[in-house]
Amino acid sequence: MHRQSRFSCHLAQALIATLAIGISRGETPVVDAPRPTPVTRPAMKRMLEGMKTRHERIPLPDPTEAEQAAAADDATALSYENRLRSLYLPGTELRGYLGFGGTAPKRPGAPVPKVVIEPDPAVTLDYGFKTRLFWIASRVNNCQYCLGHQESKLLAVGMSDDDLARLDTDWSGFPENEQAAFALARKLTLAPGSLTDADVAACLEHFTPKEVVEMSLSVGGNNAINRWKEGIGVPQAGNGGNSGWAQTGAGGAHSYLTPTSAPYLALPSAVAVLGAELGGEALAATRAPAPLPTAEELAAGRAAARTRSARLAPVDEATAREVLGDLAPAGAIPQWMRLLSHFPVAGPRMVRAFGLTASSPGLSPAERARIAWTVARRNRAWYALGLAENRLRNLGVDDAALADLAGDQARLSAPERAVLVVADTLAASPVACTDAQFEAALGATSPATLVHVVHEVAMESLFDRFTEVAGLPLE
Repeated sequence: MHRQSRFSCHLAQALIATLAIGISRGETPVVDAPRPTPVTRPAMKRMLEGMKTRHERIPLPDPTEAEQAAAADDATALSYENRLRSLYLPGTELRGYLGFGGTAPKRPGAPVPKVVIEPDPAVTLDYGFKTRLFWIASRVNNCQYCLGHQESKLLAVGMSDDDLARLDTDWSGFPENEQAAFALARKLTLAPGSLTDADVAACLEHFTPKEVVEMSLSVGGNNAINRWKEGIGVPQAGNGGNSGWAQTGAGGAHSYLTPTSAPYLALPSAVAVLGAELGGEALAATRAPAPLPTAEELAAGRAAARTRSARLAPVDEATAREVLGDLAPAGAIPQWMRLLSHFPVAGPRMVRAFGLTASSPGLSPAERARIAWTVARRNRAWYALGLAENRLRNLGVDDAALADLAGDQARLSAPERAVLVVADTLAASPVACTDAQFEAALGATSPATLVHVVHEVAMESLFDRFTEVAGLPLE
């Protein structure tokens, strides 16, 4: 990094001591290892603060005169993320990630949001509750960007620092219904394909089926935005994410380095998956991706998806057609669209977001189908895997080519293989895709391609999660 905090130095020392360092670009080291996971609350705060100086992964051209003129009215127009969106994803609905996250209550001093999402009367779960689910997903995923924002949002709605520490270490003080939801959110984040009927039934003891669908869409969106932020390498916000909550340190500047109560100084997280400890900074190795399913497991998963009954029932086709309007296909309406049709405003908005992603010209239909298949395989998301396989076969992929995709991928070009490495590791965990892997794919393709790849992985990660919670049968 061009500027290094004390935290950055310790993090670099831990990585160098335990992990291999890859290639280097200019002054910025490109590390061939996932970022470590903070074990304790003080360690997490140090990492949140240190990530304000993280390295951005996508190189950008100098701003044009038109961009500079636009920045005269909008100071954020030239930010890294906004420029990526305007340059490489024009028209694509990135807000689709968080369409079920809810709207923050108005708070004095908080800035007026630039984008106001139309509320849906069927989206009823509490904003603070869903933000706690977002915090859990981000903690599991080790996504410091989103963790920092959720910390500020939860403080703004009345949680204390001790409450946040308990969210990380001991759920027993939270209501039973929230504890059940927390467990579902954690498991859904870690391994969508491992969800069982009992996991969903535990939530149905406290929530209606529609509320569990809403919950799964919200947590799925959290996982999507985690992968977007970490995939492209967005530095931690310097102001807490414009929540209106002022966490200040020395000199009055925003800082995550706030005091931690004595009981939580050394208590390890019960939410994060912690590997081996890395030195004396309360850091642990980030979880390694689980083994990929075997050919036999893939066949069994697809077969089960053809015959299973949905855990959470979609609406009937007539209702879905009325809700979706011109978004409904001419033939049978897929199960996933019917599930989204429980929500008359947010549902069509998300269907539209998936449609915009599928039709954007940044990737070919074959590239998108391969990424969807790769992400679904990693997630053991059988409904999504079956749909992706159908797309591939409709594009002319035969049994031998599909076996190659699941094997050594010898039929693919080197750039195609590099892209799928990014897709698979990013699907496994937002920080599992290392700088070196991303750099290799960037060198083999282009910034525009990698931005589309990250967005595609994010949307597929969302899709896999809400369809697996519902246990949709494959058409």
